Amino acid sequence: MTERGRDEAHRTATPLELFFDLCFVVAVAQAGRQLVHALAEGHPASGLPGYLMVFFAVWWAWVNFSWFSSAYDTDDVLYRVVTLVQMAGVLILAAGVPRAFDGSDFSVVWFGYLVMRLAMVAQWLRAAHASTGEERRTALRYAVGVCLCQVGWLGLLLLPQHAKPWLFVVMAVAEMSVPAIAEHRYQTGWHPHHIAERYGLFTIIVLGETVSAATVAVQSAVDEHEALGTLLPIAGGGLLIIFAAYWIYFAVPIHLHLVSNSQAFLWGYGHYLVFGSAAAVGAGIEVAIEEAVGKAHISAFAASGAVTAATALFMFSVWLIHSRHHKRGLAQQLVLPVSAVLVLACTFAGHAAVLLAGVVAAGTVAVGVFLTTRRPAREAMAAGTADTAEGK
Repeated sequence: MTERGRDEAHRTATPLELFFDLCFVVAVAQAGRQLVHALAEGHPASGLPGYLMVFFAVWWAWVNFSWFSSAYDTDDVLYRVVTLVQMAGVLILAAGVPRAFDGSDFSVVWFGYLVMRLAMVAQWLRAAHASTGEERRTALRYAVGVCLCQVGWLGLLLLPQHAKPWLFVVMAVAEMSVPAIAEHRYQTGWHPHHIAERYGLFTIIVLGETVSAATVAVQSAVDEHEALGTLLPIAGGGLLIIFAAYWIYFAVPIHLHLVSNSQAFLWGYGHYLVFGSAAAVGAGIEVAIEEAVGKAHISAFAASGAVTAATALFMFSVWLIHSRHHKRGLAQQLVLPVSAVLVLACTFAGHAAVLLAGVVAAGTVAVGVFLTTRRPAREAMAAGTADTAEGK
């Protein structure tokens, strides 16, 4: 297993990587479904921490594999078998999500994580075996760090309930420190274009799960209540939000920004908010639908907030870690932050909140396109004026 180069041409995601991502859809769907139940029953204090904890486990396992595969993907028989073992761990984790939410029983989640992490350690040890010098020591530091963190997660099984959120914070920081510690002397050969594509594909998968969850919710509500007139504004607004989320994320070629570990790691870590909020949009749409047909035990304001808060967080986090690096001028920089505030303001619109938020999201895209296309035109005019002046 030899390291791949960052300057490798035509590097794209492999079918195995796409298959790996699809397995995570199950876990994301489980986390979203449990969040819907908690919010619809009026228990955000327990539902949100549980969602954040479970989603971190899902997201971080995906991150570990994605960055490793960007640097060391050999696609041989052993690599494929170990990756398939990791997929099995993902499915075990997904099966344990309801128990983690309902009774804070993380035993199945922990075991699924153990399967994934042991496979990941095996990959790093194989990379260490095939390398020398600092590259070998970096791979070994990764293997040791992953093992120590997995032991630390045992606290979810042993500590009392009130201590588990604090353990989560400590272990999340420890997990995200492993790459920085492991690569402080030697940077692995992850590929900027490849890793940007991997994150983009996972964004599409999460948005696709959001579309699926919202569609199923609308279908079941219509079948049970025949409240099509009530649901159409929610469905239309939700669709506009999802379409706008896709457009906003893919508006810039982010791989040009990923030139060092410090930049790439901050960008990659920030996607915890991007992915988590994108998945939460689908959960929020489901909650809004359940409230509209009388199945949720919350107010219209709370149900609307489940959509608008997630949408605003997505817009702001995408701007903060992703798109602002390619914005030029104050107007372009302000579009997403201002739109996030306007989306939050839509919460006060009652049952029309989701539709209004969708209109704001669509308007955000329109304004962004206008500002992006206007700037090159102005620059071309300025260049033409300068050329004319020089000709004179």
